[in-house]
Amino acid sequence: MENEKNCCHKTKERSPQEYKKLINRLSRIEGQVRGIKNMVESDAYCTDILVQVASVNAALNSFNKELLASHIKTCVADDIRNGKEETIDELVVTLQKLMK
Repeated sequence: MENEKNCCHKTKERSPQEYKKLINRLSRIEGQVRGIKNMVESDAYCTDILVQVASVNAALNSFNKELLASHIKTCVADDIRNGKEETIDELVVTLQKLMK
């Protein structure tokens, strides 16, 4: 199976552009989280920290939306075309986890 590695771990090859875009976004989020840590370490005011945490949450949600859209357009669509209907169940479970 093309997208499976070791018996139970799926992988996905991404284009260099998609990879770079996702890694850059995660690097920015990582920087934001380090900034929040620095704010806590320097005794910043609570609401200032909370605003930055909300910003990180929004950035992560945006990352999830982008990755989910790509997943549906590529992995899910390809699997459905190839008769792997169980991918729909996997997508439903994933969406349920994201909407907690």
